Amino acid sequence: MQVAAGVASIVIGLVGFGGQLISVLDWPLAQRLGLQESQDHTDTLFRRLERNTAIWDLCSWWTLPVAGALMVTGHPWWPVVALLAGGVYMDTAGREWAKLSGLGSENVKTGEPKDARRRGAFFIVTAAIAVWAVVLAVMEIV
Repeated sequence: MQVAAGVASIVIGLVGFGGQLISVLDWPLAQRLGLQESQDHTDTLFRRLERNTAIWDLCSWWTLPVAGALMVTGHPWWPVVALLAGGVYMDTAGREWAKLSGLGSENVKTGEPKDARRRGAFFIVTAAIAVWAVVLAVMEIV
C-alpha cells in the first residue's frame, strides 16, 4: 500500500509541479497545452491570481513527489514528509475550491466548463492522494 501511494504521489506531484513550472516559465505554452485557461474565457483578475498561484506552488508542490519517492524507497523520513505533503496538497485543493467558488459568485470569468471539470478532477485526485498519504503516515507513526 505504501509503494502504491508513493507511486501515485510521484505521478500526481510531478504532473502538478511540472504544469506549474511550465506556467511560470511560458504562460502561452501552458495555455496551448491546456494547463491554463485561455484569455478569451477568463478575466484579468483570474489570470493574475493563477500566475501568482503558479509561482507559489513551485515553492510548495515539491513535497508530494519527494514524499512519494521516500515512500517507495522506504526511507525512515517518509512519514514526516508525507504528513507535510498531505497538508500542503489538502490546503491547495481546499484553497482553490474556495477561490474559484468566490470568483464565480462574483461573476469573474474563470474559463470554460471543460476547464472547471479538469480543475475539479485534478483537485479531487490530489486531495484523495493527500489523505491517503496522511493516513499511511499516521499509521506508520502510531
